[in-house]
Amino acid sequence: MSTNTTDPIAVLVVEDDQVAAEAHRTYVDRVPGFRVAGVAHSGAQALRLVDRDLVDLVLLDMYLPDGTGLDVCRSLRAAGRELDVIMVTSARDLAVVRAAVSAGVVQYLLKPFTFRTLRDKLERYASFRRSLTEGTASDQSEIDRALATLRSPETQLPKGMSDATLDAVRGVLRAEDGATATAVGDAVGVSRVTARRYLEYLVDAGQAERSPTYGSVGRPELRYRLA
Repeated sequence: MSTNTTDPIAVLVVEDDQVAAEAHRTYVDRVPGFRVAGVAHSGAQALRLVDRDLVDLVLLDMYLPDGTGLDVCRSLRAAGRELDVIMVTSARDLAVVRAAVSAGVVQYLLKPFTFRTLRDKLERYASFRRSLTEGTASDQSEIDRALATLRSPETQLPKGMSDATLDAVRGVLRAEDGATATAVGDAVGVSRVTARRYLEYLVDAGQAERSPTYGSVGRPELRYRLA
């Protein structure tokens, strides 16, 4: 484990899917101040790498071939390993989130996510780590500020976009299990161009995905659905 605040934070990537593991490894290596200490594809392999390598942070998938990420967290705590964990999962069950927090998870990252989203989580973790490196807190507010660094601020939408319209666009995608920009625009009451702007924003944020829809004639139209 790194004790020097100038050393890169060593991250163990734990993900059973080979393609996703490589993507997560690449993402981590792109963030200044972090380095990949290893990649594991199972819980048992993760525990072996933790014992062998110097690791500060575990980017941990929830569902593994030999158990869950929660099992790995509990094994780490039982062994007295003081490692921080960012849980990576598609599970949206709030009971699972609560169990992850109880197991010592410092952040929770929903799949699929973009590089920007992971970078924000890692940068906030680095700030949190620096704020608690040494010394003592002068008062409650200093502790609160340190903990607040782990929480992402409310996302500010690009100029000309509104939260109400964005929620309406999400609602259409949820109700229809996907739709084209034309259909979304008609349902929300905005132009196709405006609808597509909101849809592309959701895609960039990792909240939606797009795929071409082929009709009988003409160019294919993109169909969007919630990720």
